[in-house]
Amino acid sequence: MTRPLLALSTMVAAGVLTTGALAAPAYSQPQAAPHGISVRDTAIARAQANVTRHADTFGFGAGQALQVKDVVVDADGTQHVRFERTYRGLPVVGGDFVVHQKADGSLKGSSHARAHKVALASVTPAVDAKGTAAGALRRSRGLVRDARSTPELIVWAADGTARLAWRTTVQGLGDKGQPHGEVFVTDARSGAAIENYETEREATGTGHSEYTGDVPIDTTLQADGTFALIDPTRKHITKDAHNVSASSLNSSSGTLFTDADNVWGDGRKFSTDRSTAAVDAHVNTAKTFDYYKSTFGRNGIKNDGRGATVFVHVGTNWDNAQWSDSCFCMMTGDGDGVTDPEQVDLDTMGHEMTHGVTSATANLRYSGESGGLNEATSDILGTMVEWYANNPVDTPDYLFSDQSTPPWLRRFDKPSLDGRSADYWSKTVGRLDVHNSSGVGNHWFYLASEGSGTKTINGITYNSPTYNGSTVTGIGNQKASAIWYRALTVYMTSTTDYKGARVATLSAAKDLYGATSTEYATVAAAWTAVNVA
Repeated sequence: MTRPLLALSTMVAAGVLTTGALAAPAYSQPQAAPHGISVRDTAIARAQANVTRHADTFGFGAGQALQVKDVVVDADGTQHVRFERTYRGLPVVGGDFVVHQKADGSLKGSSHARAHKVALASVTPAVDAKGTAAGALRRSRGLVRDARSTPELIVWAADGTARLAWRTTVQGLGDKGQPHGEVFVTDARSGAAIENYETEREATGTGHSEYTGDVPIDTTLQADGTFALIDPTRKHITKDAHNVSASSLNSSSGTLFTDADNVWGDGRKFSTDRSTAAVDAHVNTAKTFDYYKSTFGRNGIKNDGRGATVFVHVGTNWDNAQWSDSCFCMMTGDGDGVTDPEQVDLDTMGHEMTHGVTSATANLRYSGESGGLNEATSDILGTMVEWYANNPVDTPDYLFSDQSTPPWLRRFDKPSLDGRSADYWSKTVGRLDVHNSSGVGNHWFYLASEGSGTKTINGITYNSPTYNGSTVTGIGNQKASAIWYRALTVYMTSTTDYKGARVATLSAAKDLYGATSTEYATVAAAWTAVNVA
């Protein structure tokens, strides 16, 4: 739901802006402030006052308004309020920032995306919307049919220079009936291309899938006496897409899975029982929800308690899975129909839901180094869902999507073993596909968690090198992932790159463990070991 835009002089009514994730080093929920004013509303009001008082610091000037996106309140009362901004009513891409303030509301610091000051002589485009839409359709890749484009006028500032632009979203169907979309950004005065990127957040699988064995599954008993795959606690539902073309899937699409005796599936690979894939999708979505809630106090993807819709059997022979912000849903295909079964294993489902978490927080742009960080975030926290579940069939490891893509799709100790991914940062890493540039972040996570050299964990042998030949001693994946999550939700912004991720994770480590801690030193050492200084 779109939140109202508030000028700085506007008073904030209690309960109006409830987009915040109230996490903290101990991840405890703060109590309400006196007189019925919530801690969140107080933090927002103080942050708005700080932006007004320190306008030069935040580059806030005439024609701008702020939109509250997220609020994090630490156990000690320190507050982190995330804003996006508009300029003369237009969204500013790359203009987001975070206000860091003490418990008393005094300014502590700030985190900025690329754009600092935003001012344009005019917001009237020289290139019209119709021509922009037609041009985007001509340039779209991978779309087979039902293509359509929607242009939106924005202020583009992701590269640090504010300019008027058209952001055109092209949507349609790929070669297997899967939803496919691209975004084209063009200068609204010259028509010159600025950038383009795909809208889907994908985890591609090409191997055999194993399921999570016999597991409890949370369902709802309906008035007609049947059971439905509606999770009564987490509010997510699981549906059969019936292999239809799915670019326009929404919460009312597909068919809800129902059953008479509350016994689901047959546990077989390439099962003819369509509910078998639904079991893994439903249960693993629940595990992901529980991981975020029990570990970080996050109540759902947007921290608003809202459950997602999960579609299985999407498209025809679609060997993939993805998260979609537009329908607030996950979609999983049936594999290639020959060798690859459904893409519904634990870390894959955790990966896709995490794209939603990233979108709701730092919103790392799906392009360049920030795109690599976006994918790394899903790999890292999706893998931690596997460690959290500790399922005896899908044993925890540092091999991403090993169950649906044996022996693995991506690995953490030495990402380059897949023949595509980067072990270390270089000036050209941002030119790689985001699924490959993510290797730098994944490698950092392994080194921070387990350290360098040879190690056998749960029967799997890893051997992680370092760029500088250093020896790194890990702090464990629970601490490393807690640092990453805090960096994502408090310090990273839409244009954070790998050097920015180093700064963000060090800030997070300082918050959680202290600037003189072993954890802080290990975070720094692991980044240096992947050539991010």
